[in-house]
Amino acid sequence: MIFYKTEEEVELIRESCLLVCKTLAHVASLIRPGITGLHLDKEAETFIRDHQATPGFKGYRGFPATLCISPNEAVVHGIPSKAEFRDGDVLSVDCGVQWHGYFGDSAYTFALGDVSEDKMKLLRVTNTSLYLGIEQAIAGNRLGDIGFAIQEYVERRHRYGVVRELVGHGIGKNLHEEPEVPNYGKRGRGVKLQEGLVIAIEPMVNMGKKEVTHAEDGWTVIARDHKVAAHYEHSIVVRKDKADILSDHAGIEEAVLKNKELKAVAVLDPA
Repeated sequence: MIFYKTEEEVELIRESCLLVCKTLAHVASLIRPGITGLHLDKEAETFIRDHQATPGFKGYRGFPATLCISPNEAVVHGIPSKAEFRDGDVLSVDCGVQWHGYFGDSAYTFALGDVSEDKMKLLRVTNTSLYLGIEQAIAGNRLGDIGFAIQEYVERRHRYGVVRELVGHGIGKNLHEEPEVPNYGKRGRGVKLQEGLVIAIEPMVNMGKKEVTHAEDGWTVIARDHKVAAHYEHSIVVRKDKADILSDHAGIEEAVLKNKELKAVAVLDPA
């Protein structure tokens, strides 16, 4: 069942999403060679709880951490560990919170140090595809329009692989609600979008082929060919003429610019 949100609910979800992004900005300010995912995770949990909110991922279906930190060929759901990050790593960080009874969810991929241009292009294309998908999230369109916009840009224009096994989702009182929001599809297919639908759109893109596998920890999803992957996510609400983005990456991007250890990831002009 799809739950359409009232304006009051939308604003509560927005508050949660903005706290997620403030948390990710805090994490961005700390990333450097030698730091561990475990340290970042503890910082994130403290930050969230200091704002009287609850980590949305910790304990969800048994997940053991506040953040999903997925380095390099890890696509999503990476468990923070004691392994130290190194110059040249690509780190996808996904975060969720529950605040005032509603969830927020957003993700960003960071380039640490001397990241090669081919990897930076992957990050830029994936980030751009997120906004192309969001452009289609208007009342009267269908879910397939979102997936088609992402897939067309990522696979046909740039020859990267859109992961099929993992998709975006509805969000609200539960972290994952209906409908599923694939990053691939056909125009004019799928659920018709209506105002008040709140969804998380999150392209997960492999530099190589689209196939993935699972690590031995049972959580981390890895590109099967072990090429680098990227992941960006916004939570949005469908509106009549233009989607309303409830999360905000501006603070994250500002933190990246202030952190001399990170490289900025732009949004490309799709034209």
